[in-house]
Amino acid sequence: MQRNGGQLLVECLLALGATKSFGVPGESYLAVLDALHDTAGRLDYILCRNEGGAAFMAAAYGKLTGLPGICFVTRGPGATNASIGVHTAMQDSAPMLLFVGQVGTDMKGREAFQEVDYKAVFGTMAKWAVEIDDVDRIPEIMSRAWTMAVSGRPGPVVIALPEDMLTCLTGAEPLAGPIELSEPAPSASAMQRLREMLAGATRPVIMYGGCNWSEGSMAAVQRFAEASDIPVVSVFRYQDQYDNASSTYCGEAGVGMVASVKELLRAADVVLAINNRFGENSTDGYTLFQVPQPRQQIVHVHGSDLEIGKVYRPALGIHAGPNAFAEALGALEPVKGGWAEWRAEGRLAYEKGFDLPDLPSPVDMGKVTALLNDILPDDVILTNGAGNFTVWPNKFFRFGPKARLLAPQSGAMGYGVPAAVAAKVAHPERTVVCFAGDGDFQMNCQELATALQHDAQPIILLLNNGIYGTIRAHQERHYPARVSGTTMINPDFVALAKSYGFHAERVGSTADFPAAFERARASRTGALLDLDISPEALTPRQTLSQMREAALSAKETA
Repeated sequence: MQRNGGQLLVECLLALGATKSFGVPGESYLAVLDALHDTAGRLDYILCRNEGGAAFMAAAYGKLTGLPGICFVTRGPGATNASIGVHTAMQDSAPMLLFVGQVGTDMKGREAFQEVDYKAVFGTMAKWAVEIDDVDRIPEIMSRAWTMAVSGRPGPVVIALPEDMLTCLTGAEPLAGPIELSEPAPSASAMQRLREMLAGATRPVIMYGGCNWSEGSMAAVQRFAEASDIPVVSVFRYQDQYDNASSTYCGEAGVGMVASVKELLRAADVVLAINNRFGENSTDGYTLFQVPQPRQQIVHVHGSDLEIGKVYRPALGIHAGPNAFAEALGALEPVKGGWAEWRAEGRLAYEKGFDLPDLPSPVDMGKVTALLNDILPDDVILTNGAGNFTVWPNKFFRFGPKARLLAPQSGAMGYGVPAAVAAKVAHPERTVVCFAGDGDFQMNCQELATALQHDAQPIILLLNNGIYGTIRAHQERHYPARVSGTTMINPDFVALAKSYGFHAERVGSTADFPAAFERARASRTGALLDLDISPEALTPRQTLSQMREAALSAKETA
């Protein structure tokens, strides 16, 4: 059977198990768009409004489902717009496939219209960047790209599609489904050595991360941690993977890391690190563990051998996928030691972290988040982008075993709204709540049109304080009373959201929030609540004025 390259590519995606794709159309991949005309209901094309939003959706979809998020964009400007999603997927270790249009092979190297060298541009940003130069090899390259995206440390793969490769005919056939991957499993000797190290510890800690956990695997880790009474800490923005109600859960090692979590990791003598890369945010700027030889004995478990020893020399490296390791850990005899008080202190500090003063703001987000903890369903999906406002879903929401958090380790603004749309595409039956700052929201608010068109409308809590809060906080701490470039004049967000078909209203007080949120939940077309937040309530425990006064006082003393 003869088919063109665009048809073959789409049939390969279907054979590999893809059901959703996100993108912005372009003339460089018209043959693919034509092939997608016939796959509605099997492989849907979610039409987005900006390539950055589309790539964020694909990255979030991959993080949520464990399958590669699929994104199609046109060459040149489309690819560069989409690069933010590739970077985010890489830092999140989330599987993603970005398909990019390319000039025909007969024009390459001439700086043709919108020509980009994708291997050079994405070579250090993605797991693999490849350009199809033979239409007959499409099935081979598609199989390899899918496998690479989901294996080892999952991540993004970029595939460039020269126009002539999509329009010329081929007799090649799609391969039969994805490769059945067996995760690398730990050896019996490695597990025995791990148990010996934990048994000899006085202050052990379990640290975990990554998005490629299968259902039930983290429960095995939790059973071992609880039976052994070992404190557990998540890395930046992966606290949703572990039941926060467990007596062993002691908090998140991430941006704004609280003192108790820092002390747990700094004072630990054995750290079992499962499926996490040692990033800057989870190590407090690489200060909690000495580089390259930590004082703590680190047991680093990872599905990619490239991660083990990359930053820290572990006392024991275990090349194993998270699920295979969790199965082995679940079968390991629990360890008993004299660290019960150590674990209890970590848990108590975590619990005390929820005690907040009244905030100087018309809408008090401490009280709002406490209410959401009580009323949201067990399987809620929360999303956020970047900014000071993220402290609320990241530090003050308690995630149960079914709840999920989609938030970028890359610290990318504008991720929250597209991620929420992608979550509703993946799970239309679930409640999805996006936390967005007013600056963060305006990075990708046009994707509300995508939500409207595809009936994927979340609830958006817009924390509106009229400033770029994170940068203002840094300004006041380092250049007090010298405000520059961080004050915003905002549009009428309620009118804007209504124009996209959302229920929308302004919430002017904490007392008004419960009823407003119930109206938002009842809306069939999604909702946006524009929350009146004072700039003074920039952090949960220090006002903007207090930051400024402390910095001015320090300057005077100096």
